[in-house]
Amino acid sequence: MPAPSLLSSLVRTLVIGVLIAGPHAQASEPKAAPADDAKSAKSAKPAAAPEEGKSAKGTVKPLASVEDAKPGKPAKAAHADEEAKPAKAGKHGEAAASGTAKAGARPAEQTEAARLEDLGVKIAEKLAKAKAPDGGSPGALVIRVKSPERAAGSGHGAPAPVSAHGRSAPQPELHALVLAASQREASRAAPAAGAPAGNGHGDSHAAHWSYTGEAGPQNWARLKPEFAKCAEGARQSPINIRGGIKVDLEPIGFEYRPSTFSVIDNGHTVQVNVDSGNAITIMGRRYELVQFHFHRPAEERVDGRVYDMVAHLVHKDPDGRLAVIAVLMDRGQAHPMIQTVWNNLPLERGEEIGGTAQINLAALLPANRTYYTYMGSLTTPPCSEGVLWMVMKEPVQVSTEQIAIFSRLYPMNARPLQAMSGRLIKESN
Repeated sequence: MPAPSLLSSLVRTLVIGVLIAGPHAQASEPKAAPADDAKSAKSAKPAAAPEEGKSAKGTVKPLASVEDAKPGKPAKAAHADEEAKPAKAGKHGEAAASGTAKAGARPAEQTEAARLEDLGVKIAEKLAKAKAPDGGSPGALVIRVKSPERAAGSGHGAPAPVSAHGRSAPQPELHALVLAASQREASRAAPAAGAPAGNGHGDSHAAHWSYTGEAGPQNWARLKPEFAKCAEGARQSPINIRGGIKVDLEPIGFEYRPSTFSVIDNGHTVQVNVDSGNAITIMGRRYELVQFHFHRPAEERVDGRVYDMVAHLVHKDPDGRLAVIAVLMDRGQAHPMIQTVWNNLPLERGEEIGGTAQINLAALLPANRTYYTYMGSLTTPPCSEGVLWMVMKEPVQVSTEQIAIFSRLYPMNARPLQAMSGRLIKESN
């Protein structure tokens, strides 16, 4: 047994060695993967080895992965196999243990990052099983799983770190397509296939409507808030014209002239757009012709009689008020101006085709210019009211072939009759 003085000297030497070696080991310790720390842990004494998840400075509580939460399975860690082994006592044993304790914080931090990383891999793998048809959907939800920052070295050319379970670390972004609700939302947002580009009276193509089925006249008011008048209005059109009072009505002042035109099949009717300069004057107001279009059968009835077709000539004054001239059409001789329009029908719906000649709307009017008049609405959504209607009492003739051409496109595009609601009808003597 050494003398007391010799023993005291040896203790002081060991203490000084520990104080010198500890900071030196911490400053010079390179940033290494958890596998490198396992080598240094083999020379440490059991008492000096840090507990899993603890460092010399504090305690780090790693997040549990999905598998760690399952009962009966031990927690997996990056250094689970680093059991402390007894080391031979020596002059530098305590110094090595102290250095290992101080370096133990980094493996714990790496363990937390690796577990988060591995959890991201598991989530991505499960989400990736929901495969999108045909390589994905433009409406699908994209989930991006970000890789956590590595605690290992970030120098150029450094090898990619390995996760806690030995798998390669994921790429910076993992993409998983999730269908379900996202596809349903995308289908709701997308416009209906083949939705028309417009309609015969106004700009109501924002919501798809039709003359039959679920989008038919009985449901127009439900398709869009702006269409509420279609169900709630008190002056709706068309009507069955009967019981009018005969008076000396002011003659309509027609200012029609030969004009260039274009034809469009807008999905609800055949519409003809005409150059400016055509107008009517009635009750001291001048209304400019905007366009005219057709319905089959005629929407207006006269004492219950149904006509084969009708042409609606839509006019607007500077204040935006509308006036519509309705020209009823009966089966008979071919009409030259109608044939000019049919000759310029576009091949595709929604395509506007310029006419090859001029037309004069005066040729569409009957020889007898007497008429019925009343206040009504547009006969298509949004069913706006305050429209001045003038229905020519004498119909014009169109041939069976001309009716058949329009019927090929639109066998029926007439709104049902609306209630009179006590409105006044006047007619020319």
